[in-house]
Amino acid sequence: MTKAELIDKIAMSAGISRNAANNALNATLDHITKALQKGQKVTLVGFGTFAVQNRKARTGRNPKTGEAIKISASKTPRFTAGKALKSALK
Repeated sequence: MTKAELIDKIAMSAGISRNAANNALNATLDHITKALQKGQKVTLVGFGTFAVQNRKARTGRNPKTGEAIKISASKTPRFTAGKALKSALK
């Protein structure tokens, strides 16, 4: 499902315009992103939790040359599915 398809489904389910659904989805994603940038967790009960995971610096290999390279520490987003979402997929 693409973002446009999701917007259409939200608009139909909520009985709102496509533009209002687009604004709502964009605002939701924007606020989740801002919370993660601050290092906060976002928990949507029944759906799941968005969090930031810290990756340590490590040594990797260049696949072309086989040369060892240093990969710096980084932060990456993580999503953990909630109980209701997991049970819905069984």
